[in-house]
Amino acid sequence: MNTITCPAVLVSAPASGQGKTLATAALARAWKNRGLNVRAFKCGPDFLDPMVLEKATGQPVYNLDLGMCGEQDGLARLYSAAQTADVIIVEGVMGLYDGTPSSADIAVRFGLPVMVTIDASGMAQTFGAIASGLLAYQPKLTPAGVLANKVGSIGHANMLRESLPAHLSWFGALQRDEAIALPERHLGLFRANEIDDLEARVEAAAIILANSGELPLPPQVTFNAPLASTTPALLAGKTIAIARDEAFCFIYPANLDYLSALGATVKFFSPLHDKMLPEADAYWLPGGYPELHLKQINENSAMRAALHAAFNANKPILAECGGMMALSESINGASTFGLLTGNCQIEARFQGLGTQHVTLPKGEIGAHTFHYGSFTTALAVAFQAEAKRGKGEAVYQHGSITASFLHFYFASNPQATASLFLP
Repeated sequence: MNTITCPAVLVSAPASGQGKTLATAALARAWKNRGLNVRAFKCGPDFLDPMVLEKATGQPVYNLDLGMCGEQDGLARLYSAAQTADVIIVEGVMGLYDGTPSSADIAVRFGLPVMVTIDASGMAQTFGAIASGLLAYQPKLTPAGVLANKVGSIGHANMLRESLPAHLSWFGALQRDEAIALPERHLGLFRANEIDDLEARVEAAAIILANSGELPLPPQVTFNAPLASTTPALLAGKTIAIARDEAFCFIYPANLDYLSALGATVKFFSPLHDKMLPEADAYWLPGGYPELHLKQINENSAMRAALHAAFNANKPILAECGGMMALSESINGASTFGLLTGNCQIEARFQGLGTQHVTLPKGEIGAHTFHYGSFTTALAVAFQAEAKRGKGEAVYQHGSITASFLHFYFASNPQATASLFLP
């Protein structure tokens, strides 16, 4: 089958902070509660929003990003999802036209109709004008409709709905209520597992949405089959052990899939709780929040010794962002695992943000950076990433360790990815 159709929508907003994640999760759950198979995606390289959407849908959430992931990767993932989905919902990033590429660019490229979420607090009929203007600004966009967030009452919601032109569907309203709001910290939302009542919040929001009007399905979208490709088994017979716990949690599901596609066997371990490393050919410490778990890192001397033993045995170790910080000598003055010369500090402002690409000996690989951490080190820079704006991140190599603030997207280059896990 070269094409397949499925209802699909991209959820965007006039700006960040309008409630896109809550709206997307509530709508996805409301459709799921009707017995529909809902597949969700996230625009951009975000880790945290997909965790919430996974809770809402009960299925893994993949990223769509023309810069880091690439067009063919997005086509393949949407086409695959449409094989079994009753509806596809994609959460945008920032405002609809913000960034390059923007959510609007992604919507146009993949033919996704757009629904806008608007914070309607303090707003009446202007709501309809903002929705209309946003969706008409780019003539190539297909308008789907609008969802109102933070409404004050049923009467307020009705007023907003009546302000819409006939061609925009009403996807319901969410009231201003702290009981359904999603808490945030310096890198964005809390991890889904940190919000004890997340299930209750998502379900409550879905019920509110369903009660605010008959929720339509978005328009049908035709997805084309991607270009045929074969993933080489460059890691056949290799076992890769991946850190995964409260401190190390920024892992793309696509990266796990791709390691398996390359032929690797995947295991998991916890640098916080485990006293030893699983037997493996290589180790990967992804990003996360090591700065929030410094006492456990500092006191886990057995894990420190195990990591040093793996390093001394010349086992390849990939350390991304928080993983690199945990392997340094200290974070905010607290001792860490001490495999990399240098010290890390959590700063008050962004230190890195955006899609980047870095050329390794086996080719260019897509990546992104999003951190408040700094790393002061005497280590030489092995490779320098390129960024559209600002300075690209450094990639360090120390013995068998490859370390950087970058988060790599493995499917962007199989040879480069495999090289990170091979001696």
